[in-house]
Amino acid sequence: MEIYEVGGVVRDGLLGRPVQDRDWVVVGATTEQMIALGYRPVGRDFPVFLHPQTKEEYALARTERKTAPGYRGFAVHADPAVTLEEDLARRDLTINAMARDSSGTLVDPYGGRADLDAGILRHVTGAFVEDPLRVLRVARFAARFDFAVAPETLALMREMSASGELDALVAERVWTELERALGEPHPWRFVEVLRGCGALAVLIPELDRLFGVPQPAKYHPEIDTGAHMLLALRLAAARGVGVTIRFAVLVHDFGKGTTPPEILPHHYGHEHRGVPLVQAFCDRLKVPRDYRELAILVTREHPRVHRALELKAATTLDLLESLDALRRPERFAEILAACEIDAQGRGGRADDPYPQSAHLRAARERVAAVDAGKIAAGGVTGAALKDAIRAARVAVLEAAARR
Repeated sequence: MEIYEVGGVVRDGLLGRPVQDRDWVVVGATTEQMIALGYRPVGRDFPVFLHPQTKEEYALARTERKTAPGYRGFAVHADPAVTLEEDLARRDLTINAMARDSSGTLVDPYGGRADLDAGILRHVTGAFVEDPLRVLRVARFAARFDFAVAPETLALMREMSASGELDALVAERVWTELERALGEPHPWRFVEVLRGCGALAVLIPELDRLFGVPQPAKYHPEIDTGAHMLLALRLAAARGVGVTIRFAVLVHDFGKGTTPPEILPHHYGHEHRGVPLVQAFCDRLKVPRDYRELAILVTREHPRVHRALELKAATTLDLLESLDALRRPERFAEILAACEIDAQGRGGRADDPYPQSAHLRAARERVAAVDAGKIAAGGVTGAALKDAIRAARVAVLEAAARR
């Protein structure tokens, strides 16, 4: 029996990155031997065991054979005769197909170290095409490391996108990969790689449609709507904002992909066209509620937030109420952050002032300071009380505007 560290722990160790989880492969052992040594079996589809002390996962060396479409259609063969090289051959990328033995010696039969040093994502064998999830994983690794995809690997990904194999991906797996990619240091690379192999048009057509759609002339003419979205994602990553904000930035301009050609390069009403598109996208991928709610609010209201300095007091109050700013101040801050990134993610505008944020924060504080209880104590009730509170709130905003 021989035990090897494999996969991400080896890759990240060579990169000098923190190691999160350790995975191990056991060569030359049987299930019975592992149980006799105190390992607890946990694998449903293939033999995986938990170490009796560390609880880390140890998998018997195995090979896989494609038996049906999709990423679940594999027959697994685990046997003491399976070699380490055969086990590593079934992995997706060369940088993930390395191992270390008990003495710390690197085992690298497929050139993963060289690709790691060169910053290249390259498939291990032609079996890469058998698992459609690998298209998303390659894009996610590009978002993590900012590595280039090897031309021959990109060619296989194009074949997979064109073949209909991606249709076998369930919504939850697509969302999981997208969410993880948005949290990586280079999230825009996820979109670039998927678009480069044709997968974006299959999996997120609402996003793919933005490329080639012109922006208004006041922006850089070479920056179309898709390029703007990528720049905004870059800015979001540079500012270290949370993944929910990055998701809102990603989807907020979906409506521009359906702008009538006769009104281009303007996008009048794109926020209203965008809301049902974002809702349908979130339904399709089963996006969690907090992501969905923020994205819809940013999609619907970002034009009004951009125009905040021009709004009358009553309209400003309407906007704050639409954003639920009084009851949800943390989410209100996320909305402002997303809108600011949208305004500044247009090429050369990252350092432009965005006074709308401070203006709306101040407006929220003024409105929140209105004492509704004091108004109610005056004997006003029902609809009249609601009207009186609103009038008082509008009055404090009008007073601030006159100063």
